[in-house]
Formats: sequence, structure tokens, C-alpha cells
Amino acid sequence: MKKVGIGDSQRYFPPAHNDCSCFRLQGQAETGTTQFSLGCTHFLPGGGADFSPSRPFDTIYFCIAGEVTITDKDGNDTVLKQWDSIYIAPDEGRSIQNKTQFPASMMVILGTPPKA
Repeated sequence: MKKVGIGDSQRYFPPAHNDCSCFRLQGQAETGTTQFSLGCTHFLPGGGADFSPSRPFDTIYFCIAGEVTITDKDGNDTVLKQWDSIYIAPDEGRSIQNKTQFPASMMVILGTPPKA
């Protein structure tokens, strides 16, 4: 077992994200896990991530505070409120935005890419 407290986690900077802070809690570098990574992202009001194709593996977002809007490639919005989650299939694509006047936080679970 290996505990990683949020205070001990490393900040990272994913491309196309704005007005947010992202912290890696679990992953190969942090704890040796090879099947997934776990991050926590805090979005300021108006913050988010521009549309981009999802990675070639499973993604799950779990809203732990506030509210975030996930938009798919067809422009359909899904609003996640506290305790809601969404699964995004490999290569599905999405954008993220905090459309509220309050901060929002979500856990980000990324599967490991398949081995070639």
C-alpha cells in the first residue's frame, strides 16, 4: 500500500486546460500502478478544457464539488453535479467547462493505453 495525500501530490499541466489546477494522486511514478492514473482537478469559475479527442483508453470523471459541464463532439452537454460521474470511451472526445460562479473539483481516472 502507498498513501498519497493531496498535499504530497504533484501538480501537472495537461494541454488545452485553463483556469484550473491539476494534481496527480496515483500513477506509475507516484505509486507504481500500471493500469490507471488518478488525478484531482480544481476548476475556477469559467475554467475548463478545450475540446480534444479523448485518449485511446477509458476515462472517468467524478465530480466531488461544484458543477462541471462536459460537451461531446456533437455539442451535447452533460452537467455533472456533486457525486455524479461520466464515462468517456476511448477516442470519444470532449470539452469541460465550469459554467458557474463557484469553484468545482473532480477526480479524473485515466486507463492505461493498450500495449502495442
